[in-house]
Amino acid sequence: MSLAPSRGPHRMKSRFDGKVALVTGASRGIGAVTARAFASAGATVALAARSVAALEELATTIRAEGGTALAVPTDVSDAEAVEAMVARTVDAFGRLDIAFNNAAGGGQPPTRIAELPVESYDSAIATTLRSVFLSLKFEIPAILAAGGGAIVNMSSTAGIEAVGGLAGYVSAKHGVIGLTKAAALEYADQGLRVNAVAPGPILTENLARAGARAQDLAAQAMPMKRVGRSEEVASAVLFLCSVESSYITGTTLAVEGGKLAGMAPFAGLGKA
Repeated sequence: MSLAPSRGPHRMKSRFDGKVALVTGASRGIGAVTARAFASAGATVALAARSVAALEELATTIRAEGGTALAVPTDVSDAEAVEAMVARTVDAFGRLDIAFNNAAGGGQPPTRIAELPVESYDSAIATTLRSVFLSLKFEIPAILAAGGGAIVNMSSTAGIEAVGGLAGYVSAKHGVIGLTKAAALEYADQGLRVNAVAPGPILTENLARAGARAQDLAAQAMPMKRVGRSEEVASAVLFLCSVESSYITGTTLAVEGGKLAGMAPFAGLGKA
């Protein structure tokens, strides 16, 4: 199914009709694509990130495509800002049903742990892990007040299988999966499902900037011999927030072209 908005009679508007979704890290990449997908499927969308201009541009695009969107500039590493983000969403739309906690940051060049500056590690934890905790802390009461719903947290294959040189990122993404499980267990009997997605290499701005050679190397390292698309991650997020996944909570859905399945066949192995 294409995630591109449609004005025709087959638009899946009823899938999230009447629902309010909050997307953090919505200014670009997977967050922006997922926000548009929610809007295309009928949800009213609150868009959160630090870039005011990028959020306003995305909100304008969503409105032009027939959706409803509100830009909520937010620093998700700040507790008061996150609390205000949720409050503004509820004030504007009367409820909150869905959240996609996608914001991340604190990136670093590959660095061995002994040489890693403490502030770099702390930045990765604050922006990528603590921000998810803060988002959950304030989203959960709002979603429960609306009668329940679904939350999806952004992890990574690096949250399942470590990558040397990226200690801060790996720690944070592993932590996101732990938080997801804890929240799922705590609220499973109250109509709130909490899951995570763990993408592998996805063609977002960072990989695009790295150039064709880096993209080819990433593709060849995948069993499918290609990198993923933001739309494919968005499809997984929407599935986890929909009635189709009503008996799924506490899980991490890997969107990674087979990366975590194991070792690829040896070269020259015959195909069936």
